[in-house]
Amino acid sequence: MASDLAPPPSKTDAELRFDEIRRKVGIVAGPLVFLLVLAWPFTSLSPEAHRLAAVMALVIVLWISEALPLAVTALLGPTLAILLQVAPAGLTLRPFASTTIFLFIGSFILAQALYVHRVNERIAYGVLSLRVIGSHPTRILIAYGLLAAFLSAWMSNTATAAMLVPIGLTLLRFMESQADIPKKYGTALMLMTTYCCSRGGMATPVGTPPNLIAIEMISEQLDQRITFVQWMLLSAPIVILLLGIVFVYLGWVGRTGLAEIPGTESIIAERKRALGPWRRAEINAVIAFSVTVVLWIGPGLLALALGTNHPLVESVNSSVPAAVAALIGVVLLFILPNSPSEHSTITWKQAAQIDWGTILLFGGGLSLGALAGETGLARAVADAITGVLPISDVATLAFAGAIFTVVLSEAMSNTAATNIAIPIVISIAQAAGVTAIIPAVAAALAASVAAVLPVSTPPNAVVYASGRVTITDMIKYGLLMDVTAVTLVPILVLTIAPFFIG
Repeated sequence: MASDLAPPPSKTDAELRFDEIRRKVGIVAGPLVFLLVLAWPFTSLSPEAHRLAAVMALVIVLWISEALPLAVTALLGPTLAILLQVAPAGLTLRPFASTTIFLFIGSFILAQALYVHRVNERIAYGVLSLRVIGSHPTRILIAYGLLAAFLSAWMSNTATAAMLVPIGLTLLRFMESQADIPKKYGTALMLMTTYCCSRGGMATPVGTPPNLIAIEMISEQLDQRITFVQWMLLSAPIVILLLGIVFVYLGWVGRTGLAEIPGTESIIAERKRALGPWRRAEINAVIAFSVTVVLWIGPGLLALALGTNHPLVESVNSSVPAAVAALIGVVLLFILPNSPSEHSTITWKQAAQIDWGTILLFGGGLSLGALAGETGLARAVADAITGVLPISDVATLAFAGAIFTVVLSEAMSNTAATNIAIPIVISIAQAAGVTAIIPAVAAALAASVAAVLPVSTPPNAVVYASGRVTITDMIKYGLLMDVTAVTLVPILVLTIAPFFIG
C-alpha cells in the first residue's frame, strides 16, 4: 500500500510559527487562568463547583492552544479534579469505563481490520469502475463524494481521507495528461473528500466521536436513550440534503466542459485488477463487520416492528447493546483464521494501532461533563448565560448551540469542542425549561461541519497537504459550507427529531 498512502499533512513556515506561538501562549495562559478562576470569589458556586470551574478553564485553554496533546489534557482534567477533591477517584474516572468507550474501541478495531486488509480500497475501485460512472468527470466527482460519505459513516474519517486522497491524485494526474482539465476540478475533487467525509460521519453513531458524546451525555444527564437506528433515521435526511448541496456546488465549481476523458476507466480497472481476487482475510473482515452492523441495527428495526416495550425488544436491547455488538465483531476477527498458519484475521499488534488518543479525549470529556452536572457548575453557567441572552425556546437554543459548536470546532478538535458544548447546551435548556435533547443533537451534528481551516478537521489537513487546495480556497468555500450547514442542521433537527427521539 506504500504508493497509495497519503503524505503526512505538511504545514507552511507561517503555520508552524503560529502553532508554536499558540502553544507558548497556552502553556502560560492556562495556569494563569486556572489560578485566576480559583482565586475569584464565586459566591454562587459550591466549593467543589468553584474548583472544578478552575480545572475546566485550564482544560479549555489547553485544548484550544494544544499546548499539550489533546489526550494528555483530557487526562489532566480528571486528575486535577481528584487532587482538588472535587469528587472521589471512583466517580471521576468511571466514565473512562463506560459502555460507549467500549463501543469506540470495538468500532475502531473493526475499521482497522478493513483498513489493514484494504477492503476500503476494494470498495473504492469497485464503485469507481461502475459502467454508469465511466470516464465522465462530474460523475467521477460525485461517485468520489459518495464513497467518502459511505466509508466515513462506518470508519474514521481521517483514515477514509488518507485512503481516498492518493486515489484522487492519481486520477487527476492521469486526466491532466489526457485533456486540458481546469485547476478548479482538482480543487473540487479534494474538497469533495473532506466535506463528504465529515458529513458521512454524521450518519451513524459510530461515524464520528461527537455523535457518541451526545448520545452518552443525553443518556447520562437526561435519562433518554437514543438507539443506533433512531440516530440513523434522524440523521439520514440531514446527511442526504447536505451531501446534495455539496454535490451541486462542487459539481459547479469543478465543471470541465468535457463529456468524458478517454482512458480514465482503464486506469481505474487496472488499479482494481492489481488488488487481485478476494482473499480470506478480506472476507473475514467483512463477515465480522457485517455481523456487528446487523447487531447494531437489528434491535432498532425490531423495536419499530414490535414496539419499544415488547419483551423481546427489551431482552435483545439488554443482552446485546451497541458496545457488546462491536466487541462480538472484534472477537470474530480473532477467531476467524486466514489460513492454517494464520489463526486470526488481524493480530493484536495491528488491532492496537487504533486511535487511543481519541478514546482518552472522549473519556476525559465525559468525566468533566458528569462532574459539571454533579457539582452544579453546569447549571450555574446555564443560569448566567440565560440571564444575559434571551434563550426561552428550543429553536433559539438549537441554533445557538450549533453556531457555538461550529465556532469552537474551527479552532480545536471537534471531539473536544463537543465535550465543552454539549453539557452547556443541556444545562441551558434545563435552566430555560425547554427540552434539551434537540439542541444537544443539533450541536453534536454541527460539530462535524466545520470546514474553514486546515486545522478544523483531520480530513481538511490531509486534503490541504495534497497541494491541490490553497488556504484561500479552503476558507472561501469552507465559509459557505459552514453557513449553509449551520443554518440547515438546526432546522432539520427541529423538524425531524420529534418523530424519532421525542
